[in-house]
Amino acid sequence: MKTAASAADLADIEDLRRQSGLEFMQAILSGERAGPPIGYAMGFALDHVEDGLVRFTGTPHFQTLNPMGGVHGGWYGTLLDSAMACAVMTKVPCGSTYTTLEYKVNITRALPADTEIVATGTVVHAGRSTGVATGEIRGAKDGRLYATGSTTCLIMALPVV
Repeated sequence: MKTAASAADLADIEDLRRQSGLEFMQAILSGERAGPPIGYAMGFALDHVEDGLVRFTGTPHFQTLNPMGGVHGGWYGTLLDSAMACAVMTKVPCGSTYTTLEYKVNITRALPADTEIVATGTVVHAGRSTGVATGEIRGAKDGRLYATGSTTCLIMALPVV
């Protein structure tokens, strides 16, 4: 997967009109479209895409630590928001997009720095105007649960320009 190096690499409104959300996410996974820079900055990348399900893999490194040496809660939140919302994106029709309305994170145990993880987002509802998804972060090697989450996203038609 390649990462966007500038705003010019990100999708514009016309790109979004031509593809369903699933096609858009598959294009990022295949490298046809650049992925968002947040993944590079935070140490995670898109790993799998299917209808209603998205998986990211990653590793929190030193720059994600809080002052006490633990992985910052914002890292869990960013990763789960990405996985859950991108799962909702796979259900968005051509000519529409989504935005996160709210999300919740439950950290179940401390995640040591440099631990490889898998974050999965799964859609539980996708309607005309809202999508709801759940997510979890697990250790890639041992399957230990580190965090869970839930989100509600607004699904909206792209504006006419």
